[in-house]
Amino acid sequence: MSANIARTAVVDPRAQIGDGVQIGHFSVIGPNVKLGDRTRVGDHVTIDGVTSIGSDNQIFPHVSIGTNPQDVSYRNTPTRVEIGDGNVFREQVTINRASEKEDGVTRVGDHNYLMTGTHIAHDCSIGSRIVLANNCMIGGHAHIADDVTIAGGAGVHQFVSIGTLSFVGAMTRILQDVPPYVIVDGADARPRCINTVGLKRHDYTQDDIAVLTQAFRLLYRKRVGVEPARDQMFATGPIRPVLRHLFDCLDNSCLGRAGRGRDRRKKAA
Repeated sequence: MSANIARTAVVDPRAQIGDGVQIGHFSVIGPNVKLGDRTRVGDHVTIDGVTSIGSDNQIFPHVSIGTNPQDVSYRNTPTRVEIGDGNVFREQVTINRASEKEDGVTRVGDHNYLMTGTHIAHDCSIGSRIVLANNCMIGGHAHIADDVTIAGGAGVHQFVSIGTLSFVGAMTRILQDVPPYVIVDGADARPRCINTVGLKRHDYTQDDIAVLTQAFRLLYRKRVGVEPARDQMFATGPIRPVLRHLFDCLDNSCLGRAGRGRDRRKKAA
């Protein structure tokens, strides 16, 4: 099954175009781009740089993928964008290629839904089954784990990590890591409660939800501190995997600057 490419599209002959790919009018596909089978590219889309996009993705009009990072130190090296399968990129989504400061790859996983105007900056790592609502702004080097939902207009500071199955409210400013399984919102993000609805939808047990709720109360209601909360929770019964994962993420956040575990100061030479 051959590709269906509009007459007005500009596709470099060196690009790798899979079977069943559709490319709309006035779209531009660069020489180092790979499009997987059955991926649909709408009108006025630009895909450039060293960019690999998997199968069954849907890319709506005016999306830009693989262009240079918005980093003044970038020196036009062939860094990459790698995107998995089954994603939806709505109108005006932008995904920048990586800088030279990490491993040179901006990553997006599988089955994500990025709504209109979402920006994924350089060196980000976006997991799978994530929903980013309209106008979300994801700063450079941010990591978002699987099954996260971020509501419209949220801004994520560079180097922030957002834990699995967390939920971020609309217009939230995220300056610190977001723990897994937690709902946060506010002008400066504050933990509000455990994401009980998300946990139930993903078939977590009532026991998992109960221990996470108890840990949340100790951490964010009583504010006993991470170490005392861990000691108390680990001493009162079986240590469930969700509980260990929560405290492991909190430990990592404490190692970085301003509550961002990946934001580590370089050691002096």
